[in-house]
Amino acid sequence: MAVGPPTGDVTDLLVRWNAGDEDAASDLLPVVYSELQKLARRYLYRERRDHTLQATALVHEAYLKLVDQDRVEYQNRLHFYGLAASMMRRILVEHARSRSALKRGGGAPQISLEEVVEVSAVRPDDLVAVDDALEALQADNPQLAKIVELRFFGGFENKEVADLLQISVPTIVRKWRVAKAWLYRYLTEGPVLES
Repeated sequence: MAVGPPTGDVTDLLVRWNAGDEDAASDLLPVVYSELQKLARRYLYRERRDHTLQATALVHEAYLKLVDQDRVEYQNRLHFYGLAASMMRRILVEHARSRSALKRGGGAPQISLEEVVEVSAVRPDDLVAVDDALEALQADNPQLAKIVELRFFGGFENKEVADLLQISVPTIVRKWRVAKAWLYRYLTEGPVLES
C-alpha cells in the first residue's frame, strides 16, 4: 500500500492537530480521504458482497472515531494510517460480532488464516475468529499482532511496516512468518495453554 499524498501535507496537518489546532482535523480529511477510501475498499473486498457497510460509511465512521481520540499524538502519516487501519478493523469486527450474535447467538467456528486470506468474501464468523486470534496474539506478543494488523488488515508493505515500527525490513519479514504460523496454529488448534 503506497500511502500518499505527499508526506509533508499530512504530517504538517497532524502536527497542527496535535498542537490543538481545531481546523487541522477538518483540513486533514480531504487530504487523506482517497487513501482512507482505498484502505476501506481493501477491507471490504474481503467481506461478503452484501455487506451493509459501504467504503464511504466505513471511512466516515473510522475518521470520526480517530478525531474523537483524546490522548493520541499522531507521529506521522504512517502512524495515522496505521491507526485508521486498526479502527476500520475494529468497526468491521464489531459489525460482524453483532451480526453473528443476531444470527446464531454467537459461537464463531475455527478457520485457518490461509482460508481467510484466500476467500474474497469473509463471513462474519470468520472475521470474528481472526480477530479473537489477533487479540490472543496481542496478549502474547503485541509487536507480532501489530505487524499482522498492518500487513493483513491494513495492506501495508513490509517497508511501510518497518518504517512505522522503526525496525528493519528483514525483521518484519521474519516476524510476519512467525505471526502467520502462530495465528494458523491458534485458528486450527485453538488457544495454546501454557504449562
